[in-house]
Amino acid sequence: MTGKIAFQGMPGAYSDLACRDAYPGITTLPCLSFQAAIDAVREGGASLGMLPCENSLAGRVPDIHHLLPESGLFIVGEHFQRVEHCLLGVKGATIADLRKAHSHTVALGQVRRILADLNLTPVVEADTAGAAQLVAEWGRKEDAAIASSLAAEIYGLQILRANVEDAAHNTTRFYVVAPRAAEVDPATPNLMTTFVFRVRNVPAALYKALGGFATNGVNMTKLESYMINGQFAATQFLCDVEGHPEHTGLRNALDELSFFSTEVRVLGVYPMASFRLAQGDGN
Repeated sequence: MTGKIAFQGMPGAYSDLACRDAYPGITTLPCLSFQAAIDAVREGGASLGMLPCENSLAGRVPDIHHLLPESGLFIVGEHFQRVEHCLLGVKGATIADLRKAHSHTVALGQVRRILADLNLTPVVEADTAGAAQLVAEWGRKEDAAIASSLAAEIYGLQILRANVEDAAHNTTRFYVVAPRAAEVDPATPNLMTTFVFRVRNVPAALYKALGGFATNGVNMTKLESYMINGQFAATQFLCDVEGHPEHTGLRNALDELSFFSTEVRVLGVYPMASFRLAQGDGN
């Protein structure tokens, strides 16, 4: 595959690493914001976008849940990226030289153990790759960055210690998006469908809306709710389920959902990632 794949962040960010791991033949395109990454795909500056939707430690990425449904883009794949934090320093620095650790606030919260063990003062920066760039520019042995091995390579830093994250299961899931929906044969095994819906503002609406998935044997792997248009009574849900909308069970479940909802919109049908299959979620 050729073209570019857009992500939010600076070169060396974990989203950049996810792009390179999932699509090694595509040039990565750094963008200042999630909206800018979405715009790059929508306007033709990139053929794909890599958007994080949830992390095993930090939870969901709220911006994506708000931006993606209104973007006009479609989910064509998913990717799971293991987050392996590294302690990075300038050339010649040693562990004993370090006094401060710079990184994104979420990353700093995931490496509390090494910060305590080395008595490092955490300093919040805009993102992990940006912290690595700053440490490289300053050239001070007392400053370290918590970032990826890719960031070390890009900004000329040395890895003083690898895999410094507190939890070994730290993993981020990404949606891969494109301007057009993927044409997926319903006979393809191990498929996922992502859709959004809004329930009617009546008692037990959500209970009734979701009942069809249970009675039709559809496995739901993700259900997120969030307000829309600032209205406490207007709630939209984003849902991941196993299967294809043309499968009998899922088709019947979506038909039943439509009866109790004001809107049901499919955002994408795509193959399960190998990571999900390895975890035992596939059929």
